[in-house]
Order: sequence, then structure tokens, then C-alpha cells
Amino acid sequence: MTNPNQLLMPKATAVWLVDNTALSFDQIAAFCKLHPLEVKAIADGEAAQGIKGLNPVLTGQLSREEITRGEKNPAHRLQLSEPKVRLPEKKRRSARYTPLSRRQDRPNAILWLVRNHPELKDAQISRLVGTTKSTIEQVRERTHWNSANLTPMDPVTLGLCSQIDLDIEVERAARNRPAVMPEGETLLPASATENLDITANQEEELDADKVFAKLSSLKSDEDKNDDE
Repeated sequence: MTNPNQLLMPKATAVWLVDNTALSFDQIAAFCKLHPLEVKAIADGEAAQGIKGLNPVLTGQLSREEITRGEKNPAHRLQLSEPKVRLPEKKRRSARYTPLSRRQDRPNAILWLVRNHPELKDAQISRLVGTTKSTIEQVRERTHWNSANLTPMDPVTLGLCSQIDLDIEVERAARNRPAVMPEGETLLPASATENLDITANQEEELDADKVFAKLSSLKSDEDKNDDE
């Protein structure tokens, strides 16, 4: 069950606050539990592209008065509004299955990204699944302590990142990828073609000389026959 004192859809809320308020990046980051640089990236259009902003005032999680206080005082930290309705917590009838923790799922997600999107850099994979570069290298080089049991798994399905975030990183990697030269025959340098032309001309001249020499010999043979 969702904690009533926990912000709903923090990234979408951050998008709305960036676009509709004069709050600082630090204030928005603290309220949405994000890094200030991530909020700055949202403001610059480098992150959260395609995410529709969520108005926390309409959801009852932030009051307009609280936003005004934050805009007037950059040191003020926004506080979540108390929920108007509290739902009683459901009693569990039986023990619920507990899935693998995200920490255990990360190597599987890394293996999936390495195999399906080799164009992604380590820093991009680190941003997507929240891991370290050393772990990425271990998974890629098959030196991870659990390599034998790793299974490629989509990080979106595991809940480690959103499909939008994955698409953004893949698109960014594709833009930065160097152009691949086509394989096969390539144009020869000018110097080589010039040499070829000279050689061809020389061969043509040699062939002409041979032809004239042959004609001359034939003519002289005819003259001899006439004299006889």
C-alpha cells in the first residue's frame, strides 16, 4: 500500500514545479527526492522528455500557500500536505511473496542492457539502473561473482527505470555514435589513379610501336618478293 506521506510520481511533479513555479532546483529536488542536477536537466530539456507534469496542488499533496512561501524564501523546504482522508491499512491474511530486491536484479538488468544496447556507455547504464561502473565491467567481462546465474532481464520490467528514460539514453547514444564507413571497395587515392593513367598511356604507346614495326616488316617482305 502507498504511504500517504510519500509524494506520488516525483519526476512528473518535478516537471510541473519547474514549469509553473519560481522554486529553486534545490527546493524542488528536496521535495521530489531527486538530485539537483537531475532537476536542472529537466529544466534544460535533457531529462524527463515526454513526461507530463503532475500538479501536486490538484492531488492535494502541496498547497498553493506552501509554494508561495518557498518562492519567497529559497531556504524554505516544502512540506507535504496532510492527507484529508486516511484509509485504514488492510490486514494481510497470509504472507505475501517477496520479489528479489532491486540490488539483486541490477546485474540481470546490466546484462540485458549490455547485450541489447551495446551502444550505451557505462555512465548511461549507471544512470538507468543505479549501479557502479565496476559492477558493469564485471558483468560485461563475465567476472561477476554470480555470472553463472545471471539472466538478461529488461530493467523497465524490473522497475529499475522507466521506458521513457531508457528510450532517451538509447537515442542519445545513437546520436553520439560515430559514422560507420561502408565495407568493400573504396576509392583509390589521386596519386594511384594518376599512376594508372600514365601506365595505361605508356602501354598504348608501346602497342602502337609494335603495330607500326609489324607493318614495316610486312611491307619490306612484299618489296623483296616484287624484286624477285
